[in-house]
Amino acid sequence: MIHRMAFRVLSAGILATGLIMATLLAQTAGLNADEKALVAFVDAHNADALALLERVVNINSGTQNHRGVQEVGQVFRQELDTLGFKTRWVDGAPFKRAGHLVDEHAGPGPKTLLIGHLDTVFEADSPFQKFEKIDETHARGPGVIDMKGGNVILIQALKALASTGTLKTMNVTIVMTGDEEDAGEPLIEARKALVDAAKGAASAIGFEDGPGDPRTAVVARRGTSAWTLRVKAQPAHSSQIFRKDIGTGAIFEAARILNTLREKMAGEPHLTFNPGAIVGGTSAEFDNVQARGTAFGKTNVIAEHAIVTGDLRTLSQGQLTKAKKTMEAIVAATLPHAQSTITFEDGYPPLAPTEGNHKLLAMYDKASRDVGAGPVAAVDPDRAGAADVSFVAGEVKMILDGVGLMGTSDHTVKETADLATLPSQTKRAAVLLYRLSK
Repeated sequence: MIHRMAFRVLSAGILATGLIMATLLAQTAGLNADEKALVAFVDAHNADALALLERVVNINSGTQNHRGVQEVGQVFRQELDTLGFKTRWVDGAPFKRAGHLVDEHAGPGPKTLLIGHLDTVFEADSPFQKFEKIDETHARGPGVIDMKGGNVILIQALKALASTGTLKTMNVTIVMTGDEEDAGEPLIEARKALVDAAKGAASAIGFEDGPGDPRTAVVARRGTSAWTLRVKAQPAHSSQIFRKDIGTGAIFEAARILNTLREKMAGEPHLTFNPGAIVGGTSAEFDNVQARGTAFGKTNVIAEHAIVTGDLRTLSQGQLTKAKKTMEAIVAATLPHAQSTITFEDGYPPLAPTEGNHKLLAMYDKASRDVGAGPVAAVDPDRAGAADVSFVAGEVKMILDGVGLMGTSDHTVKETADLATLPSQTKRAAVLLYRLSK
């Protein structure tokens, strides 16, 4: 009886092991020998990746903490130096920020641009400062998913490629900006290093966390523009409002414009426009830097001035141009005895869902399936905010973003990483980069 039981236990164990092996073989059936070695490296060094993640999360790198941003950059710079990258720091003084880390690995293959950022929204005075393990598969921390986790995935994928000898012939440039969460000014100067690095690249990959769902990636992002509406009207006693020789005042004119914008533009796919602040009265002032305004007026005086500020989000340059023309036409049709102007300040450009972007997504989806991480589809661009990857849309034909560490509640003190996605996201990235290099 004892021998029979032992045999049954042994048989059950062999069967279970066989099923596990069969499952693993089925999951990696689409991988060649080098790609299987990449997957094995990632699994064997996941503890190293976790240690690196904890180390950088514990360094405060709020955008305005320039020393902290540079310190995080130095950690990643040392990692990339050991892989044979030529690294340099771009001084951020001209655009009032810490600067950027740029790393280059010259090779004969097609150039790939990898994008990350070093800063977080949590400044040095934030109460949220440290990496905290919640359980085996979850951890909280400032920037743990947005986007220090993505930077770690980027570096671990390159380490895996180096372990197989593949990195030696790869042509890779990395840009980790130091001001993604609060871009420096002038913006064209703050993103010059990134745009320059994109020149000649066949593909670009951003390691942001995206929507936090490993079943999706980003092929399109809406751009952002700020707008300011200013109205000046004829002041008079309130009892005379609506007279033909006096008019309706600045506040009514501003209200007309806003309501007409809503009537004519609301509902267009992927287009949003939002008036975020309004001041009006006999006098009105607004400070765009501080995002606050003041106004003086009396109930018995027709308002002479009104100021409205807002944002505009579009999915393509064509949609942006059309929206601006529509808004300008509505503003130009002013009521009598009022003068209105609208000005725009473009911020992050749109990343349109091009054929090339979808092609790169298809390659990523295939890599994901082949490593056993499941399919990946494009996320709705309305759920994807602005990011640095959009600045290279004019230079690179294939762009993908949102392939970093997954989790929830970024930009809040509950920012939490799903650590189970650290190895799976790294495997996907490593295999994709391997295939792009071939």
